[in-house]
Amino acid sequence: MNAVRIETFGCRLNLAESDAIMRAAEAAGAGPLSIVNGCAVTNEALRQARQSARRLKRERPFAKVVVAGCAAQLEARSFAAMPEVDVVIGNHEKRDGALLARIAAGDESAKIIVGDVAKDPIHPRESAVAETRTRAFVEIQNGCDHRCTFCIIPMARGPSRSRDPNRLVAEVRRLVDAGVAEVVLTGVDITSYGHDVPRELRLGGLVRRILAEAPELKRLRLTSIDSVEVDASLLAAIGEEERLMPHLHLSLQSGDDLILKRMKRRHTRGDAIDFCNKARRLRPDLAFSADFIAGFPTETREMFERSLRLIDECGLTRAHVFPYSARSGTPAARMPQTPGEVARARAARLREASDRAWSRHLNARVGARLKALAERGGVARAEDFTPIRLPGVAPGVICEALIDATDGRELKGRPIALPEASASAAAIRPLPGGSVRAIMVSS
Repeated sequence: MNAVRIETFGCRLNLAESDAIMRAAEAAGAGPLSIVNGCAVTNEALRQARQSARRLKRERPFAKVVVAGCAAQLEARSFAAMPEVDVVIGNHEKRDGALLARIAAGDESAKIIVGDVAKDPIHPRESAVAETRTRAFVEIQNGCDHRCTFCIIPMARGPSRSRDPNRLVAEVRRLVDAGVAEVVLTGVDITSYGHDVPRELRLGGLVRRILAEAPELKRLRLTSIDSVEVDASLLAAIGEEERLMPHLHLSLQSGDDLILKRMKRRHTRGDAIDFCNKARRLRPDLAFSADFIAGFPTETREMFERSLRLIDECGLTRAHVFPYSARSGTPAARMPQTPGEVARARAARLREASDRAWSRHLNARVGARLKALAERGGVARAEDFTPIRLPGVAPGVICEALIDATDGRELKGRPIALPEASASAAAIRPLPGGSVRAIMVSS
């Protein structure tokens, strides 16, 4: 029986933070605990967090139920009113092992323990998680200074704060020593990194420094980026650093300029296309994926069609699509709303276009030889993050794979030029004793 169980909703940063929560709880001897590390980006995310809290109380009645994270930060009173929830803790408090130990021991002095992130901004801390014991997420910044009209996250995370580069490099080196083959840099808005650190080290410079000072690191990856914030140093790193993996996930949201303006995004449709073309000239093997919102308030059919065409015009391999859902507390919730059935129908069409793009991407790789990092369960990832069904290779080993076929979802391959069992497969640190479960909020 696991003393601590965590269910995680939302972004990769939440997943990284859940591992930090687990390590803090275990170090403090906390347990038994059931923790919901919730997302607040949509009303659906909040609904799923509540559902999770109810289920965890049924499945583990012996454990205190704690709701944490962005969901708790913004909806503390509504979660505290649930009979299944024992304590609600915010984004500042959720990594406090001593607090978690007191809650597990029955401390009922307060049911809501949520600080003010506007007055006391969240500073990023060490929080790496080995997702498959081959890949680790490293938090480089937290918070956001932008105010997109559909987004509530700045109220949950506070302003952007960058992590000290010396500590970042030291953490990456520790992960490499533990056998991690791939590090993923994560945060709320990672392309804003460096505005508040000495010597104006921005994301491109951080990438260069990590690769230079951790020469044994085989792969470095970026999570979602805002293309309008990509400067010359990051573009140069994308083009020149072979260990920086050729996959970028873009926060595009729409392909129509007026909708982008109403979203308070800082790029135009033309900016997105120009960035993809420029980056691909520097790195021809780059693969792009992107986020889209379908049915944003005031979106007409013609505006939506521009989003649909943007998938091909940017050469995207995949789109992560959300039908717009009004989030209370955001400016967009007060705009004239698109009917829900229209938003859902448009989201379905975007997903169909995404599926066609993904099929083209997979078919183009049949017969190719790709470098692949093996994970658990017979799955591997190509450098552009394409999944490959690759049995018979130990987790942590990077090998060349011959791609024989595709089933429309992933590639199917076989290893060639398989290296001898490497230290990266043998020296990987044990997983935590508790349970961290990631649940992506359904779109």
